[in-house]
Amino acid sequence: MSKVIEKLKNVGPGALVAAGFVGPGTVTTCTVSGASVGYTMLWALVFATVATIIFQEMAARVGIASQKGLGENIRDHIPNPVLKGLAIAIVIIAIFIGNVAYETGNITGGILGIQAVAPGIPMGAIVVVVGLLAAVVMFIGHYNLIEKVLTAIVVFMGVVFLVTALASNPDWGAIVSGMFTPQLPTNNSTGLMTAIGLVGTTIVPYNLFLHASSAAERWKDPEQISDARFDAVLSIALGGIISMAILVCAAANLHPLWTTWEVDGATVAGITTAAGDQITSAKINGQVMALALTPLLGDWSTWMIGLGLLAAGFSSAITAPLSAAYAVNGVLGWGKGLKDAKFKIVWAIVLVCGCCMAIAWGKSPTQLILVAQAANAILLPIMAFFVIFCANGKDLGKFKNHAFANIAGVIIIVVTLFICYRNMTNFLTSLQTLIGM
Repeated sequence: MSKVIEKLKNVGPGALVAAGFVGPGTVTTCTVSGASVGYTMLWALVFATVATIIFQEMAARVGIASQKGLGENIRDHIPNPVLKGLAIAIVIIAIFIGNVAYETGNITGGILGIQAVAPGIPMGAIVVVVGLLAAVVMFIGHYNLIEKVLTAIVVFMGVVFLVTALASNPDWGAIVSGMFTPQLPTNNSTGLMTAIGLVGTTIVPYNLFLHASSAAERWKDPEQISDARFDAVLSIALGGIISMAILVCAAANLHPLWTTWEVDGATVAGITTAAGDQITSAKINGQVMALALTPLLGDWSTWMIGLGLLAAGFSSAITAPLSAAYAVNGVLGWGKGLKDAKFKIVWAIVLVCGCCMAIAWGKSPTQLILVAQAANAILLPIMAFFVIFCANGKDLGKFKNHAFANIAGVIIIVVTLFICYRNMTNFLTSLQTLIGM
């Protein structure tokens, strides 16, 4: 018992990872998935949670055993200068595209949160304020207290979803079936889009870099890898349970409202509210998401979802640019000082691009968030390959990957590629629709 208590005291980097993926992207994607196809896609969350545990454990193990970040390991493990340059370029491009996509979703999450309780505030004004506040916090560098407060709000929202899921009288048979019967919706483009989104919003590529660096700072002795493993399994599993609770809430309370109707000769799908309002999946906003919490909170549900989305969006709007800066600085060998000019330039580029894309494509916030999560799922196999590569480094000695970890990693990559392949047409159509707005 004392050993378990001691391990609980060491929980830290894993909790940071869990807080990183339970953001506005997760709330939005899980809500839309539950609303559109009920409990069907729970298996994708089970898969994504297990996959996250496996890859984050690898990243933490690499960080502790080498006492270096993932970026530094990628740089050091490739002796050939041409291949090293190619690997560095691939990592930087993937991190830039992925983190800008996430940052766009984070800023958009802040928009959804504020407009849930104050729908009259212009989107552009929200983006500017959230972006400037995030820039100030990152520039000053003292954001620990702010992060703790925002994380506490997000955790509270997660607990509310968990309690609401239990109080919503869900179909437990459908839940079990959804968790262990993998299937992709065939006649529901929204549900199909959320399949890839659920993977992308849970297995966050930049968290691999963040976990490796933070684990190396927390644990200096490779023999403490078991503590890091306990931390990763416990924290990420709890994060996965919260994600599933969000989906269950939506499936129990919003899916019964899901209908189809005709618009200009075309059939569209979405939610028909009790007041008769017809809202397509692309137009689902914070006020609609709040309906999933009404069994527990009643009229207060809108305030809870608004505050939760804003807190999750703002905290992630800080984490995503900083993680990109850590990754790029590590892989380029620049060092990792928060005060370094190069470090600030990297996070500033990610933040500005995210804000600009949120303004340009934010007329359909929910659709934008879904596309952002899907984009990262498509990029995930690249980062997963580099993690497996580093985890098999000879310098790790007895702490390098065993056969099980390698086989599991390859299976996860193959399954992710298959889901991405099945969703590619849908993803490109959604992206084209966003750009054309």
